[in-house]
Amino acid sequence: MAEPIRDIAHLGHVEILTPKPEESLHFFNQVLGMEPVHTEGDSVFLRGWGDHAAATLKLTASKDAGLGHVGWRAWSPEALERRVEVLQTATEGAWIPGDFGHGKAWCFADPDGHPMEVYYEEDPYSPPPELASRLKNQPMRYPARGVGVNRLDHVNLLCSDPSPNRVFLEDHLGFRLREQIKFADGTEIGSWMSVTQLVHDIAYVRDATGKKGRLHHAAFWLDNREDILRAADILVENDIFIETGPAKHAITQAFFLYFYEPGGNRIELFSGGYLIFAPDWQPVTWDEVERGNGVHWGGALPESFRTYGTPS
Repeated sequence: MAEPIRDIAHLGHVEILTPKPEESLHFFNQVLGMEPVHTEGDSVFLRGWGDHAAATLKLTASKDAGLGHVGWRAWSPEALERRVEVLQTATEGAWIPGDFGHGKAWCFADPDGHPMEVYYEEDPYSPPPELASRLKNQPMRYPARGVGVNRLDHVNLLCSDPSPNRVFLEDHLGFRLREQIKFADGTEIGSWMSVTQLVHDIAYVRDATGKKGRLHHAAFWLDNREDILRAADILVENDIFIETGPAKHAITQAFFLYFYEPGGNRIELFSGGYLIFAPDWQPVTWDEVERGNGVHWGGALPESFRTYGTPS
């Protein structure tokens, strides 16, 4: 077996596009409890109270909802150069000098057209005195506002075919397959992958509409199930449409809640799951029978879960 590629450290940030920037900002700030840290042009940068980086969400005004880009952080400057050298053999891309909170990045797209970038230099969050925690190992104090999401957890991308996208990340960025849905005829329906010990940093799921390059959801971590149950109450009180949940996934074992933010993007609140430490972990494969209705327990996933993505 070839030596694993270990040049990508973790999911760094995600940019979400919204046609309703003011409403979306209010939602992420006041309802989810994220902290705005910087405004530049049509974008506002936010963070969860447990995020190490200065910002993990870039919210950008746009004509349509959808994915702006996904940012992956490399382990070192040398790791960044190695990954770019490999990516340049497989896809077109370009360097940008940087963005708020991080240095130069190489921008590219996966086979389905989802924009991504890889970078190393990153600014850690330095809280103002009123947001500093007495816990020196906690980036900022708990905001006690809205849901109070802890950190960015993962992204889920819709694609015309998960297979080439999965292989692209495996071969060029070192992602490892953790779980997968594959039907009896060999059709790959979804793949859950990570570079960390998380069960997934990214998932690719077959788009039932046949479209390419859409966002299924961005997910934010909460510490326990009770936080997600409380979040459901907060969302309803703020007239946010809950698509499905709270319930428990079979894949990833996660306790989940899905809803749409005002701009139309699907967001997940995620807790539980499991960690993977074994270097010889064997991917778990589910077929159409084992997958069932998409959950371990709770209400079945609605049809919109297979067909709705942004842009719509």
